[in-house]
Amino acid sequence: MQNQNDPSQKILIMGVGNWLMRDEGVGVHAAEQLAHLDIKGVDVVDGGTGGFHLLEYFERYERIILVDATLDGLTPGTIRLIRPKYAQDYPPSMSTHDIGLKDLVCSIQLLGKQPDIHLFVVSIESVQEQGVTLTDKIKAIMPELLNKVIAQAATLRRELSQQRA
Repeated sequence: MQNQNDPSQKILIMGVGNWLMRDEGVGVHAAEQLAHLDIKGVDVVDGGTGGFHLLEYFERYERIILVDATLDGLTPGTIRLIRPKYAQDYPPSMSTHDIGLKDLVCSIQLLGKQPDIHLFVVSIESVQEQGVTLTDKIKAIMPELLNKVIAQAATLRRELSQQRA
């Protein structure tokens, strides 16, 4: 029987971003809202502004759903799901973290461990605006973003159940 407390048997949802930079913090806002829900087989983490302290999560979990902002030139509020395997698979301009997701992916690859990453990126207009609340454009898409993340977690849970059967 599989240990349900084993991280390899769970899905991690991690939101990253800077809470103090308005829309750049969309990932942490999403993580905060998702943490209040009881999503079976899922752990939720506010990854903050990244850094190598997040490396342990990439080592422990085999399935990770990430949520982050991106400056990709698309209409603010555009939500995309990316399945990155290598650093170059990430959007050309990820948000402004001390150590970005690309750096973490490169590091985890050097360690010989690559989790199954599902990255939800939300297009934003600027990382220069300071404030702890999301702009109206980004706030308006939050329900859609949360539903997409929850649906992706459900899909991954089903796949995990089928693999164990």
